[in-house]
Amino acid sequence: MTSARTLFADGMRDHLAPALRALGLSGGRHGFTLPDEDHWALLGVEIGAADDRLVRYTVTLGLTRKADWSAARPGRAPRTEPGAVTGLEWWHTRIGALMPVGGEVWWEIVPGPRWQVAVEDTVAAVRHYGLPELLRRLERTAGTETYLAAAELVDVNEALRLAEVAPIHRSELADKALVLHGVWHPADVVAREVLRGAATGFLSVHDERFAAVHCRDARGTLLWTFDRDGRPGRTGV
Repeated sequence: MTSARTLFADGMRDHLAPALRALGLSGGRHGFTLPDEDHWALLGVEIGAADDRLVRYTVTLGLTRKADWSAARPGRAPRTEPGAVTGLEWWHTRIGALMPVGGEVWWEIVPGPRWQVAVEDTVAAVRHYGLPELLRRLERTAGTETYLAAAELVDVNEALRLAEVAPIHRSELADKALVLHGVWHPADVVAREVLRGAATGFLSVHDERFAAVHCRDARGTLLWTFDRDGRPGRTGV
């Protein structure tokens, strides 16, 4: 009987890859990209377990501004490394978070006559949930601009480091708000309070382009927002 590893490789090459190319993505094996002038829009196949009896996998999606990548890693093109978060992403998620189940979704390929069903379900998930969200996120970036370059964030990031808080990976303006991105967690009270102090500093310059500071994690989820009075809030969207 054909092993699960072989069936998985066949399914990716002969079924998933052609279907994703038909949807407008390019690439092969476990990595695909959606063409865009300003961003790396990436889709990857992340393998959770693999042997001759079973291959378990999911799909990850990410969006990284090309200018941010080039500044941090000059001369290197990004690879679609499923599951890896570099901290440069504007947004990154597994596809299960976009589906009605709202949690982890992993497909399994096992030897047998119905192994291809998993691949067909994967294509359907990308078509109905993954690709539309990737396109929506790309549309949202059209209204953003960089606020401070990485070199200009050195001082504030040094203060965050001393407080043992993850640094600000990038800052941008969108919808009258200054948006800060970093690898933070909503339950991290220290990060919230230190970032509130940073937000107060940003707001104190009275830049007319923004009236609030939003803090988002590496997946693009809004964790906290601070207004000119320093009052924190959280929307989680």
